[in-house]
Amino acid sequence: MKQSIVISAGGSGKRMGAGMPKQFIELNDKPILQWTIEKFRHHDPEIFMVVVLPMDQIQFWKGLCERKGYAIDYEIAVGGKERFHSIKNGIKFCDPKSVIGIHDGVRPLVAKDTIKRAFESAAKTGSGIPCLPINESLRYVEGSSSKHVDRSHFKLVQTPQCFQGQLLLDAYQQDYIESYTDDASVVESMGVDISIVEGNPENIKLTRPEDLRVAELYLGA
Repeated sequence: MKQSIVISAGGSGKRMGAGMPKQFIELNDKPILQWTIEKFRHHDPEIFMVVVLPMDQIQFWKGLCERKGYAIDYEIAVGGKERFHSIKNGIKFCDPKSVIGIHDGVRPLVAKDTIKRAFESAAKTGSGIPCLPINESLRYVEGSSSKHVDRSHFKLVQTPQCFQGQLLLDAYQQDYIESYTDDASVVESMGVDISIVEGNPENIKLTRPEDLRVAELYLGA
């Protein structure tokens, strides 16, 4: 199975309050984005990789890699107005015959088993989306009222979201609409059933300062 991974790294870092895009913040002397890249290289040293960055961040990242001695052994794609457009730019580099995964650049704690399950599911069924059960109670809110809902019908969605290549490329030929919150929603809009696999609890998206403290503990271990 030929594998491709598109890593989307277009965050601004406003909620971090770090004064720089969150994907470049260092954890244990290494940028978050580099931790993420290495997770997929360890999964498959031959994986075809694309990193998507905003135009105004590309030279900064290249300079940082040069200073740190990181090899840029991947393609760099230019991000777009919305995440949808960024992913569309990234997957253009990928082989339609490969299984293509899409991953958030600020999820450096993804487990190797999660990556493996997602890619294998996509190879067999067309898609593989890591999910976790919800352990908290949920309430549906409408206006000033709310009501309890059965949490067993809901899952938390993670990345990498993996798909058979041609299926994903075809899905991204559609026009953008605001309801496309992730890649599964784009593919699903074509009437395709989505397969889910088990994620890993520590595979959080780093968006707040407290997330960084959690990640430092895991990466340090």
